[in-house]
Parts: sequence; structure tokens; C-alpha cells
Amino acid sequence: MFPSTITDFWLTSSTTSRLLYGDDTFSVTVDAALDEDERLTILTTTDGKTRVLLTPAIAGTVGMEDGQPVDEAGFRQRLEQSGISLHGADNLFYFTDEAREALLGEPDDPSIRPLTKADARAFGQFEEAASEQDLDDASVDLEHWAVYGTFQDGLLVCVASMYPWHDAPLADLGVLTLLPYRGKGHARRLVRAISRHALAREHQPQYRCQLDNHASVAAAGSAGLTRFGTWDVVSPDSAT
Repeated sequence: MFPSTITDFWLTSSTTSRLLYGDDTFSVTVDAALDEDERLTILTTTDGKTRVLLTPAIAGTVGMEDGQPVDEAGFRQRLEQSGISLHGADNLFYFTDEAREALLGEPDDPSIRPLTKADARAFGQFEEAASEQDLDDASVDLEHWAVYGTFQDGLLVCVASMYPWHDAPLADLGVLTLLPYRGKGHARRLVRAISRHALAREHQPQYRCQLDNHASVAAAGSAGLTRFGTWDVVSPDSAT
């Protein structure tokens, strides 16, 4: 269903990891090579399986170093008792193999084009017209690896940008439409256009959004993306 690039990245164990506990629906794997900001991650795929990845230090803190059986609810209780908090899960969306083929055969809308540094003024006006919260949620940036925009009546009304995700051939994208121009399909067309750009450069588009961002979830579905699962990381404010 999903390209192997995606499933390999999320579901294949690294050479530095070691399974502490696993059953049909829940597993805990330790990896000493994890970055500090991802020293604890929880991936739950749409098939109902949850995979925890953590450092040996956190495994010791929550009492998992001996690999004793525990279910997801019990593990989350251990986190809470240990004072370890999570950032808050994101939805993960990707194009399936079938959706990708349809995407590649579709032309770009003439109102859409790549943005460059020469568009700094238009992008600045776009930022001024957007709310702080919307800019924070979307994380669009003119300095990203790829940036596309939609113009209407000479104004930049929708922006999508993406950057390579970790060391994998995945491109994490964000999109934002100015409030007066929503509901007109701008985000859908723009996500599809920038996704074609990524695929042409052998990167799989990745769309993330918070679980309660219903508008963004709807935009992902409208653009033809399919939910792969949810992903959560340790909070940067966590004591451990």
C-alpha cells in the first residue's frame, strides 16, 4: 500500500537497536544511538500496532531494562509515574503507491509556482496577513528545501514548503492558506504540486499535523494522502 521507503524508515530496526519486549500489538525497543530530542518516541500505525523506541537511560527509568511484559496502558502509566511527558502526537500522512501514480500524471495549476528569494517581499506580506498560531502550526519557510506558492489577484494566498526528514528520502511538508482564501482548494492543489516536486527528486512527501487540527486532517485527505499512523516524541520540557 505504502512505498517501501516509508515502511522501511518506520518499521525496520536499526543495527544499534535491541528489542526489550514485543507481542502482537505492542513492542518496546532500546537504541543507544537515538538523538536527544527523540530519546523516546511512540509510533502507532493504523493497523493498531504501537512501537516504542527509547534510550537505555529512559528504559531504566521506567523499569523496562529487564524486558518484562507490559501493555501500552501499563507503559504509559510508568511514564507518568516517572515524570516523563510527551509532546503530543502528530498524524502521519503519505501517498499510497496508487495515489502517487495518479498524482504524477496531473499537471500543475497555472496559479502555482516555486518561490525563491526574489519572492521575499510577497512572502513577508503573506506572513503579516497570517496569524501567529497558523504560522507556528504550518511551519512554512522561504528558506526550506522546496517552497511553492499560489497567487490570486497578484497576492500570495497559499504557501507550502518542505525539507528533508532526518537522513531518509522523506520530505516533511507544511501548508498554510490565508483565512479569506480558504475553502477554494488552494491547499489541495499546492500540496499536490509540491509533492510532485519531491517525488521527482526521489523523496516521499510526508504530511504531519496534530490530532486535533481537524482542518489540516481534512486538507491531507483532500490532497489524496492516506493516514499511516500517529507519532509522538518526548516533550522538550520533560524532566528526564
